[in-house]
Amino acid sequence: MRIGTLLLLLVLAATAGFVSLNWDAMLAPADLSIGVATVKMPLGLVMLGLMVLITALFLILVVWLQTSVLLETRRQAKEIKASRELADQAEASRFTELRSFIEAELGRRGGQGGESQAALLARIEQVDRDLRLSIEQSGNTLAAYIGELEDRLEKTVPPSGR
Repeated sequence: MRIGTLLLLLVLAATAGFVSLNWDAMLAPADLSIGVATVKMPLGLVMLGLMVLITALFLILVVWLQTSVLLETRRQAKEIKASRELADQAEASRFTELRSFIEAELGRRGGQGGESQAALLARIEQVDRDLRLSIEQSGNTLAAYIGELEDRLEKTVPPSGR
């Protein structure tokens, strides 16, 4: 249990204990002014009701904020995933286009010497390795950004139920 939650529970328990020990004083009537009139009501009970109302409003605000942050994070994750898929498709289409161009070039120059063909194949393999490395680095970068967003979210919004 986190220390903030423990402290909150301790304050709530202390308040409940104080109210139960002083219940007769909480119910003692007092003259209260509501602006246009004066009424006779138990001041302690009125203050306790106001405290409960303010606590409920704060809880609603916290739930609303957590929900909005969660929805925004999910939306951003979907956008990142779509961008990553688009980048992967673009890289794959470039690779396919390069391969078809090289095959056409090899077919056209089929009659030339074996040395130039071996050099061209070596160059193709180098380009293939570079392209795969670039794709892998792009994937790692996107994964790092997603991890950073998750870390920020975990630091900003405490997980529910803990």
